Amino acid sequence: MSQGSTSGSGNIDRRGFLKRAGAGAAALSLAGGARGTRVLGANERINIGAIGVGGRGGSLCRKLMDRSKDPENNWQVIAVCDVWDARTQRHVDHSGGTAQGFRDYRELLRVPDLDAVVIGTPDHWHSKISIAAMRAGKDVYCEKPMTLYWRQAKKVAQVARKTEAVFQCGAQSASSGRWWTAREVVEQGGLGPLVWTQGGAFRNNPGGDWNWGIQPADPNADLDWDMWLGWKWELAPKRPYDPERYSRFRKYWDYSGGLATDLLYHTWSHLMIGVGPQFPVAVAASGANPVHTLENDNREVPTLFHIIATFAGQHTAHLIGTQENKTGEPDLVRGQKATLEGGGPGVIVRPEDPFRDEMMELAHTLDCYKDANLVTEKKGDKEVLQEIQVPNKYNWGDHMDNWLSCIRTREQPTLNADRGYQVMIPIALSVISYRKGKVVFFDPKKERVVDSMPPMEA
Repeated sequence: MSQGSTSGSGNIDRRGFLKRAGAGAAALSLAGGARGTRVLGANERINIGAIGVGGRGGSLCRKLMDRSKDPENNWQVIAVCDVWDARTQRHVDHSGGTAQGFRDYRELLRVPDLDAVVIGTPDHWHSKISIAAMRAGKDVYCEKPMTLYWRQAKKVAQVARKTEAVFQCGAQSASSGRWWTAREVVEQGGLGPLVWTQGGAFRNNPGGDWNWGIQPADPNADLDWDMWLGWKWELAPKRPYDPERYSRFRKYWDYSGGLATDLLYHTWSHLMIGVGPQFPVAVAASGANPVHTLENDNREVPTLFHIIATFAGQHTAHLIGTQENKTGEPDLVRGQKATLEGGGPGVIVRPEDPFRDEMMELAHTLDCYKDANLVTEKKGDKEVLQEIQVPNKYNWGDHMDNWLSCIRTREQPTLNADRGYQVMIPIALSVISYRKGKVVFFDPKKERVVDSMPPMEA
């Protein structure tokens, strides 16, 4: 269970590895299983397990291991799990031998004194492992997307509430203080009524994005392919081993939602922080493969993707993703009276022409603009407002650090399970819209997909 973006390492003794893993599992069964979530003191170490240590998951695991050498960072990675033994062994070695290695995440969850897990598996495994970990009393950092399907996100949020787990979804920009600053501006009416929001992700990889190196894994020797698929738990269809699918999973619908669940989940995470948490009422999507196709690149998902999400308050979001042109569009929140974008140390608000006088008045009266710098231009005898430069009012720090801090305080992190669920709805519904060729409607009150547009607010 790992992302496929890092190359394979040297050979390991599979028999020896499995013997060590089996001995660990036996010890776990004698230990009596997992304990509930505990409140950690300031001087108590956070014990972390890493599940899925390929590309992104492996990077997170190594970063945690390396940073744990600093005595001020009182945590340690004590367990590592991956369905490919070579990856597990590589990270056990990176720990200096202090971490135990496993193939099966369920054995890792029974490690004594394990407090939390970092999940870096392909998307189709996120909900299954997140729920199992929270029910086992562990806090969870799960890489984005939160899940692959919308119902899974709803379930993860429900379990997080019930278990009171500290859940953080790994879309790092949600910890950007500027978008929490933007949220104050929006909530206080500093832009006027919201009209539409835009954002996107733009790449241009001539060789085809996500064409990571083929991994030298062997399902007959050191890889549990059936576990990676998850077919025993109905996570993905059972099929013969395919090194392309294993190493480049983001190109296939069985394991990924393509641009929507990978890059645009990132984009909507911070934009939703800015405009405030909300569910859409209608989602439509379109896409294409202008260059890299199923025929010439063995790619199922589109390389060009557009999402139009309409919200109950009559506000619309337009998200754009492309992997074949890097010239992008800025992240903007448009209101009737002004438009907001990230800029400098915070955000910049630019008035619309008919509302410059009113925005000048708001700039002097709203708390969100209290410490802002007003840029004006003299026109005749009058100072005309050009932009409001709002400094960042929040410092959440690193996204992972935000989660680790919340494990100690039991507060909620920046992209907790409820916010991650709200981000997931337009993202997951856009995939349904694209694949079925129709608009998908969602009832925010009932929190379910419906057949027609639900009532919208005035």
